[in-house]
Amino acid sequence: MKTYLLLIVSVYFSTCFAQQPTVSAGKIDFIPSFHSTLVSDRSVAVWLPNDYNPTKRYAVLYMHDGKALFDSTIMWNKQEWQVDETMQRLIDSKKIKNTIVVGIWNGDAKRHAEYFPEKPFKSLSKSTQDSLYQLNRDANTRMFADTVQSDNYLKFLVTELKPYIDKHYSTLADKEHTIIAGASMGGLISLYAICEYPNIFGGAVCISTHWPGVFSTQNNPIPTAFYTYIDQHLAVFKTHKIYFDYGDQTLDALYAPFQKHVDSLFIYKGKVTKKHFQSRFFPGENHSEKSWSKRFEIPLQFLLK
Repeated sequence: MKTYLLLIVSVYFSTCFAQQPTVSAGKIDFIPSFHSTLVSDRSVAVWLPNDYNPTKRYAVLYMHDGKALFDSTIMWNKQEWQVDETMQRLIDSKKIKNTIVVGIWNGDAKRHAEYFPEKPFKSLSKSTQDSLYQLNRDANTRMFADTVQSDNYLKFLVTELKPYIDKHYSTLADKEHTIIAGASMGGLISLYAICEYPNIFGGAVCISTHWPGVFSTQNNPIPTAFYTYIDQHLAVFKTHKIYFDYGDQTLDALYAPFQKHVDSLFIYKGKVTKKHFQSRFFPGENHSEKSWSKRFEIPLQFLLK
């Protein structure tokens, strides 16, 4: 399991030179280095459906770990989410709204620091925070390459990237048509985004959400910090939509007790209805783009119908 964990955490690390993804459906507008004053510059891929027309208006799906979304040939493990194929099929069959996708590359070694929700992290004791910063992902690399900076990452999305997208593309800019999505740590930051910016994001997709925060579940205070944070923001989901899921293989094998606790908060404490909340379990599925691609259409139809 240890070898697998070390491998899986590197799945999203980009190469030094940005590679433009090739798609089999729709079109990609590729920005090799989108400048930011809040986080490091990074690649952004804007996917447009086949019949994109500037005279129409489109919902926008923002997705983390953008390199993994469209083209398996630029990925180390030769896997992808198949976002272009799935989106085009659902749009053509009128199962979802006309939508564009904004895939945002991660911050390479800073991925963990950018995707770990900052307020829950800072609610941990100072000694716990310090111990987390000392964790290694392998013999030579810290898990956190920098201090947690997810607040700045979200500010980048909201104040720099989203205004650019709304200016250059024919979007429906209101929260009802703005969704955020990701898997693993990307699931955590998607939850954090909708809680911190409910006026911007109307829905969140959290696939294989990495509730442990790190790669040990023993004596781990992190899930409790997430539970407390969720409890404080349950009112958001009286009006906003959120989707969770998980499998039971590889890294997903860790998630069942944590996801069940989160589900109980939404259902019993928050009284959040099925109109605004879904949580699904997929037996036999693991922690990979291949698994996520097989079920990606389910949250899309829930949030973009």
